[in-house]
Amino acid sequence: MQAQQENGAAGSSGGISNPPALRKTFKARHLTMIALGGSIGTGLFLASGGAIASSGPGGALLAYLAVGIMVYFLMTSLGEMATYMPDSGSFSTYGTRFISPAFGFAIGWNFWYNWAVTIAAELAAATVIIKYWFPDSNSTLWSLLFLLLMFGLNALSSRGYGESEYWFAIIKIATVIIFLAVGVLMIFGILGGDAVGLSNFQLGGSSFHGGFFAFVGVFMAAGFSFQGTELVGVAAGESENPRRNVPRAIRQVFWRILIFYIFAILVIGLLIPYTNPDLLRGGIDEIGVSPFTIIFDKAGLAFAASVMNAVILSSVLSAGNSGMYAATRVLYAMAKDGMAPRSLGKLSRRGVPVGALLVTTAVGMLAFLASFFGDGAVYNWLLNASGMCGFINWLGIAVCHYRFRRAFLKQGHALSELPYRARWFPFGPIFALVLCVVAVLGQNLGAFTGASIDWYGVLVSYVSLPLFLLVWLGYGFFRKSKLVPLEECDLSTHEA
Repeated sequence: MQAQQENGAAGSSGGISNPPALRKTFKARHLTMIALGGSIGTGLFLASGGAIASSGPGGALLAYLAVGIMVYFLMTSLGEMATYMPDSGSFSTYGTRFISPAFGFAIGWNFWYNWAVTIAAELAAATVIIKYWFPDSNSTLWSLLFLLLMFGLNALSSRGYGESEYWFAIIKIATVIIFLAVGVLMIFGILGGDAVGLSNFQLGGSSFHGGFFAFVGVFMAAGFSFQGTELVGVAAGESENPRRNVPRAIRQVFWRILIFYIFAILVIGLLIPYTNPDLLRGGIDEIGVSPFTIIFDKAGLAFAASVMNAVILSSVLSAGNSGMYAATRVLYAMAKDGMAPRSLGKLSRRGVPVGALLVTTAVGMLAFLASFFGDGAVYNWLLNASGMCGFINWLGIAVCHYRFRRAFLKQGHALSELPYRARWFPFGPIFALVLCVVAVLGQNLGAFTGASIDWYGVLVSYVSLPLFLLVWLGYGFFRKSKLVPLEECDLSTHEA
């Protein structure tokens, strides 16, 4: 295991140099911002407007609240495992130990694919955003520049990634706080005109709009918006004190995300009628109609569109940066466990898995296709192709935690031994599991509700599910991998 490799040199005597190891450089502030920064992005700044337009302010609030509760249970589940056995290959490691080697293999590669493709998607998005200022510039050159920036931050050291993500997150948090302050002043008529009260919530006599399928669509969008919080489980393997810092990050992150998302959507719903056609145009190439931009404009703040464009650019670079870090670490951990080429398990003198980083970066170069097929089209295709992977990862967390806790008690351990204990067990992971299954199956219900089935929509939305099952069952068949009995689950750990 990676943890063994990290600690194996501890007993070396003088004269024998320690082999390279992952550096435990993340402090509590890094872990908090890694989880928080991975969740606040285009899902809030752009997609929130479409969510309100589709399902009304009431429907959007309910959908985001439901996903927020699900994420809370998932984060506490991950936190319990990550504090007891911190590992940079958390998803693959936990799946292997508590379900089966085949499941660990499949969930590890699913996680890697999800975030590796996210790099390409976010680079494609960045080229679209940058053309707000430089409309005639070359997409390939911008993709190369941003890719080299992300690669450099990750190749430098884990501290380089942690510090850059910390400041990316600060920018986004400051933007949301300013937005909420301006929005509250506008709601009460102190800034930007008369008080609006609850009038926009009562359009058509209800704050809900669009029916069941519209609500399911918003639920999916909310799920995408919250994805990234789980990165704290990967970063735990390089935390200075995971048994103290991970629980602290989890306790802080959930409430902050919930407040930011729920309050932001409430403010948007109060200030902008859900019938406003601009809310439906919140695409990556239409920064000018971001609900944040619309409200800042109404408040009379100059240069609102340019400022929001810069904030959204920092958001997509943050997401790509996080994706590169997370995918690299999981690929490294799988290589150490024999689930990926062994050469990818080597570290540089700075404790960076350079081989895994290079492979992950190569996948990110898919963004170069943007210059040939159109920026927006490539961005949307890549995003749709990887959309379900995040929900599969979440589903894996819920199942792993359920079996971890049962195995922990089955093998005679006491709950008092856990450095951090998830509340509401077993309701929490079961509730999260059910909602994840709903999210996976309801990924693109609209493809089945028209006059004829949209087979292309079905393909790009659901292709990740059969691929995951094929990898899981195929590995299990050829390697004779079976479900690990609770009595045999590997609960060994190393003091961090």
